[in-house]
Amino acid sequence: MSEVNIPFITIDPTQNSNQDNYKLLIGSVLPRPIAFVSTQSVDGALNLAPFSFFTAVCSEPPTILFCPMVRGSDGGKKDTLRNIESTGEFVVNIVSEDIVAQMNATAGEFPFGVSEFEQAGLTPAPSEVVQPPRVLESPVSLECQLQQIIPVGPGGVGSGNLVLGTVVRFHVRQDLYQGGRIDTALLKPVARLAGSAYCPVRDVFEVARPS
Repeated sequence: MSEVNIPFITIDPTQNSNQDNYKLLIGSVLPRPIAFVSTQSVDGALNLAPFSFFTAVCSEPPTILFCPMVRGSDGGKKDTLRNIESTGEFVVNIVSEDIVAQMNATAGEFPFGVSEFEQAGLTPAPSEVVQPPRVLESPVSLECQLQQIIPVGPGGVGSGNLVLGTVVRFHVRQDLYQGGRIDTALLKPVARLAGSAYCPVRDVFEVARPS
């Protein structure tokens, strides 16, 4: 193979600010699925917030994780994390193209106890095992019981937490569920990019795995 001179920029994150490293991460690790997480305080107040550091972990038991970062405005814990620490329960709702605007409406910082369900005009639907409701308008919802919380970083702004949850119930809109699988085209999931950018999942291609 002939040598090709392709210029690269090499960056030492220890010489960068937290904000600059954050921009590099969200501009590189993409597209990212969105965990639209509903929780409930011990007093019964509902909370709903989106997180784009989110993925599945394993299927036995079915486990997901999402990562709430420390709040940038004051270095405090986000309401979602506080509720999960107190109750050990949450629901991850999948964001489709139909509810992007409502999801975005919940991304602001509201006083503790204010229901983002009401702010965004979304409908809380009863869960079967956990107390926090799912989002009725979401095509797929995962009821979760807390497995563990793993703090990452020194604890200040820029630090985060891995929240691992065991899925105890799947709620899938009936028209999406075909032959034991979820139809991606009907689900119309939306992924997070950098800044204020999102992308739909439309142009899909397949690559067969080597045998």
